[in-house]
Amino acid sequence: MKGLRAFLPLLVLIAVGIALLASGALERFSPQHIAQEQADLQASIALHPLLAALTQIGLMAMSIATGIPGAIVIVLAGGMLFGIVTGTILSSIGTTIGALILFLASRSAFQHGTRQVPALVERLRSGYHAHPVSYALFLRLVPFFPFGGVTVALAWLRCPLWLFALATATGGTVMVAFETALGAGLTQAIARDGAFSMSIFAHKHVLLPLLGMAVLALTPIVLSQLRRKK
Repeated sequence: MKGLRAFLPLLVLIAVGIALLASGALERFSPQHIAQEQADLQASIALHPLLAALTQIGLMAMSIATGIPGAIVIVLAGGMLFGIVTGTILSSIGTTIGALILFLASRSAFQHGTRQVPALVERLRSGYHAHPVSYALFLRLVPFFPFGGVTVALAWLRCPLWLFALATATGGTVMVAFETALGAGLTQAIARDGAFSMSIFAHKHVLLPLLGMAVLALTPIVLSQLRRKK
């Protein structure tokens, strides 16, 4: 029973994530849908700025804590509705809160769970133990690694709470900033073209954030090549 109670928070998060995916709630935050209702949504934000900000933070926290795929659409929606600076701040706060919830739930479960090490943890173990601070920041900075998977892996590796929070709040914010800038760029491109289409990806406000995300994604490959040369 003690082991089951330890796993309960993690099981609840998984159940909530499955329910969110099954409900199709994330579809309401797709760029197409936001573009269609942008005027009404921004009017509501102007009338209730605090509630809107808390809603963005809460939605991000829930999506990250449950580990559901597609959390990026909420970040994009934040960029489209709040702009780059405010959207980045709100989404970063929500991301950090959600990651902490998932981290604590995972750490509680692993204290009483199986000793079998997941494949992702085994791949990250040597690098983390050699340089825990720099490696934790690196894992959060590079989008190549799944955000939820890294959170669970760091919990299994017994990463200190302060280090996890620092890595998430700093490294994670960089990626959130690029995604938020992409969302804001979509707003400008749609306003110029008058509709959402594939042609908007040719606009510099959309293309530059995508290039930045691509550079971050290529970081592990570049570092690997440099290490082999040494």
